[in-house]
Amino acid sequence: MNDMNDSAKEQAARRSRRLELYRSSVRTLSWTAHSATLREQLEDLVREAGAVHDLDEPADVYGNGVVEALEGRVAGLLGMEDAAFFPTGTMAQQVALRCWAGRTGNRAVALHPLAHPEVHERNAFGEVSGLRTLRLTDEPRLPTPQEIHDLGEPFGALMLELPLRDAGFVLPTWEELTATVAAARELDAVVHFDGARLWESTVHLGHSLEEIAGLADSVYVSFYKSLQGLSGAVLAGPASLVAEAKVWRHRYGGLAFQQFPAALSALVGLERELPRLPEYVAHAKVVAQALAEGLAEGGVPWSRVHPEPPHTHQFQVWLPHSREVLEDAALAQGEETGRMLFMSSWTAQGPGIAYHEMTVSSPGLDWDAEEVREAARDFARRLPARG
Repeated sequence: MNDMNDSAKEQAARRSRRLELYRSSVRTLSWTAHSATLREQLEDLVREAGAVHDLDEPADVYGNGVVEALEGRVAGLLGMEDAAFFPTGTMAQQVALRCWAGRTGNRAVALHPLAHPEVHERNAFGEVSGLRTLRLTDEPRLPTPQEIHDLGEPFGALMLELPLRDAGFVLPTWEELTATVAAARELDAVVHFDGARLWESTVHLGHSLEEIAGLADSVYVSFYKSLQGLSGAVLAGPASLVAEAKVWRHRYGGLAFQQFPAALSALVGLERELPRLPEYVAHAKVVAQALAEGLAEGGVPWSRVHPEPPHTHQFQVWLPHSREVLEDAALAQGEETGRMLFMSSWTAQGPGIAYHEMTVSSPGLDWDAEEVREAARDFARRLPARG
């Protein structure tokens, strides 16, 4: 028990040090909401929101006004008939798949075991919405048409997470994606895209948002991840599905009285961040290569950047050390040099092995390849020697 308490205290101390660094002038590869105070976030929203919406109109009430404007904007971007704003993606996807289950008569949802509902939602599909999940493959990639046909039992919906975050933000090729969707159609299943990070997937897939979304019957997108909004999500699809989803949104407690801060920040993100995502994706490839080179030059016995090259502006970095060792080295680098290569926590994945989720956004564009290599060499030299 004492060891557990000590570990919890150490992690709390690391979080406190990391928060102090976020709020300092430390240079990082990406932006984080933790770096801004309430006042700074409010001032930023007021400064930017006037360019994307009329701030003199009445505030929204139960989903009208600026919320409807956001829904229309996203429906247009995705080429869908209609869209509904939700406070969270967890709620949006439960509602979508519950609605599809009622229409298909089958509550089984085929998905990857690393998909967000399986890993991060405490079995909400089953506990809250009465859905049953079927796992398609254990491989760290999107399922293949053959795996869909080999499942061996009928399912009402296929859910594909694009990109698959917990496998390393990986995407299929366009040809693989269309073939997988076609396989589900052959089995009379509907297709739903978990597009929490769909915005940045256009580069790797080589097609527009509308073309990608057009493969699916419904799509969920998030605003607080790549677009740096405050919160919120949208479910887009056929008008009849969205109308039913709005009924279930109310039943699930998702019809909030006013949501204008989240809606305005989403509109700002669509205007400010969405056009820059291809630039972030391109620079992530530069960063990933330089990072791997710098770690090797610094004496790390082995490391892995995954996928290589990255499919989006996010990727994993794996190193042969414990989470605690890696986090301490990252914090020391930030405190001593004013430059923090690994800004968030590491995830342990076995004895003496951990990975970090890297994001390259606007601040990272100021890092050229040589600076990344130098920072990686410096970080590597802070790690203990491996026998």
